[in-house]
Amino acid sequence: MTNAAYADLVQEELPDLPAGNVVAEPMVRDTAGAIGLAAKILARHHPEATMAVVTADQVIEPARVLQDALVDAFEFVGQNPEALVTFGIKPSFPSTQLGYVKRAEQRACPTCKNAVYEVETFKEKPDEGTARQYLESGRYFWNSGMFVWRAATILEHLASFVPDTVKPLERIAAAWDTPDQAAILAEEFAKLPKISIDYAVMERAAGVHAIQLDCRWLDMGSFASLADVVESDADNNIVVADASELLDCRDSIVVTEDQSHLIAAIGLEDVVIAHTPDATLVCRADQTERLKELLARFESHGRKEYL
Repeated sequence: MTNAAYADLVQEELPDLPAGNVVAEPMVRDTAGAIGLAAKILARHHPEATMAVVTADQVIEPARVLQDALVDAFEFVGQNPEALVTFGIKPSFPSTQLGYVKRAEQRACPTCKNAVYEVETFKEKPDEGTARQYLESGRYFWNSGMFVWRAATILEHLASFVPDTVKPLERIAAAWDTPDQAAILAEEFAKLPKISIDYAVMERAAGVHAIQLDCRWLDMGSFASLADVVESDADNNIVVADASELLDCRDSIVVTEDQSHLIAAIGLEDVVIAHTPDATLVCRADQTERLKELLARFESHGRKEYL
């Protein structure tokens, strides 16, 4: 699954994957819509399919930790077909920028290498004091946003909690692998509610379980996280651009998808500049958490083409 703008790039990076297995989302409808679409396509081909939902913007080291946990999750779902399994990251510091998962009792899974826990609740991003309490208790994981479940099970939950997903997904599935596939996908995908899978299902469903990942984990969904994988310059600027000129700039982040585009800046401090061929973002580094708020303004002002 990827945004339509990146479908060709994904195919280029994964040449052994059949072209029909790269599903291009025609617009952004958040994770519930994307996961619902993937589940519906899988269930159409294999009604008993079990699926893993993993993200493309996370650094996980060593990879074997996740691989072993995925095997265990498939094993557990095979024994408990109504289960929803998430992966919690063992927290290394009291983060206020991540959601948390509170574990409860351990469930039996004799064939699993990892412990499988019942999930008591999901918690929103906490303040620093609360995050410290979570860390000290030893009962909280960072929410990784990765899951394993039967495709039919997650579709049942979506139908129950977000019934507006049912008809669009049914129409898309009916047209899949037909000449009308692209047209129906574009028409019906737009009708899906824009909501994350956490809000739509995980925070409300019964039978949620978690497996802990004890590994180095970086969520690359934020600009600040680039500092963990990109070396900074002498002034602590993070630059991901072939062409840039920064004069008296410090502690700033410059990113561009257009390698022929020159980004020049003077006297900036703690600022983010992110450039794409059709839009440029400039904001203070401590305001990047408000990006969803800004995207909502795009939509309300009729600028959906930039989403």
